[in-house]
Amino acid sequence: MAKDTTGRLHVTVKTGGKRKLSSKLWLERQLNDPYVARARREGYRSRAAFKLIELDDRFRLIRRGARVVDLGAAPGGWTQVALRRGAGRVVALDLVLIEPLPGVDLLAGDFADPEMPGRLAALLGGKADLVLSDMAPNASGHAATDHVRIMALAEAALDFAAGALAEGGGFVAKVFQGGSERPMLARMKRAFRTVRHAKPSASRKESSELYVVAQGFRGG
Repeated sequence: MAKDTTGRLHVTVKTGGKRKLSSKLWLERQLNDPYVARARREGYRSRAAFKLIELDDRFRLIRRGARVVDLGAAPGGWTQVALRRGAGRVVALDLVLIEPLPGVDLLAGDFADPEMPGRLAALLGGKADLVLSDMAPNASGHAATDHVRIMALAEAALDFAAGALAEGGGFVAKVFQGGSERPMLARMKRAFRTVRHAKPSASRKESSELYVVAQGFRGG
């Protein structure tokens, strides 16, 4: 154990046995990540919670009493933030089961299912005020392929949001840096009054992820 350049103790994991180098590096990163430690202290299910906290501080996304849909919600960090910041109704949706969260309606299923918008509207009691998507595909290790995959997910989430949002609502989605998001941004600028990009400090520096934040849904 040694100190890093910031003066914090740095934990080093030894290789050995059946542990692969990639597993060693991942474990070291987790053990030395201040956001992982902070998430444990504050009771969040993932370090990703602090990305949404920063986005909400900057853009005022979560209004008190708002109806929120969290797509690809597992393990539930963004859902927890929405609740703690005053959302009135929250529906968390993922393909996998999510551990129960008091005050949240949990759904296991595909947001692209044609019946899903109706199910969500029934749970929310109407249209959503905010649709969140922190979804990302499993990494292939090929940057161009991963970029195409995450943009396909983001565009599918945008399609969903266009049918689920109330007029004036907002939409947040993860994207990767690159050129092929331009058609999606053009669509968003037609559908929302403002569209901006942000990279929260909780996003790892080596990651190419960005968040696109759209507000003021025009409806229709």
